[in-house]
Amino acid sequence: MVRWALTAVLLGLMVLPARATQDAWPALYDVAGVAADDVLNIRAAPSITAEIIGTLPPHRRRVEVIRPNDRESWGLVNIGERTGWVSLRYMARRPGQWQGAFPALASCFGTEPFWSLNIDGMTATYSTPGEALAGDVSARLASSARRDRHGLMARFGPRTMSAIVSSRACGDGMSDRAYGIAVDAILGDEVLSGCCSLSR
Repeated sequence: MVRWALTAVLLGLMVLPARATQDAWPALYDVAGVAADDVLNIRAAPSITAEIIGTLPPHRRRVEVIRPNDRESWGLVNIGERTGWVSLRYMARRPGQWQGAFPALASCFGTEPFWSLNIDGMTATYSTPGEALAGDVSARLASSARRDRHGLMARFGPRTMSAIVSSRACGDGMSDRAYGIAVDAILGDEVLSGCCSLSR
């Protein structure tokens, strides 16, 4: 009995490093390994025979990959008002993007009502068609029970925004673009819901 318990503990310890370093999605990538006079094709499906619907230049940085395909050989990206696929063979993942780490949010936004939150380090700007508020990020919080949930707090003068950021599929309701982070926030007496992006 003791032997089986010890074996179970050791196996559990072996699994911990793998879980601790699990890749988070979405993630930022740089185009890599593409010749200076060439481009990286964006295709309609994760296949080299699929229709080319766009391209990325050879030195493009900070491309947001929403999620990979099942084999993690292709990544879904936004292009215009739709999505497409790029070969991850020609993309280099930026370091430090692990499941459980607070995502490097660049912007969050929603429709009906239309609103946006832009984040640059500790600086935050909240905008609607009728106002723009400058403020700062006051807290980035980790969940004690979930690696796919985080808390975000920002202050805009006397007003405070409290938000839950979730790693899950999200759409803006106005295009075929895809996002991998959803947000639900309270600002004053308003409840705001929308999507977030790692890129601008």
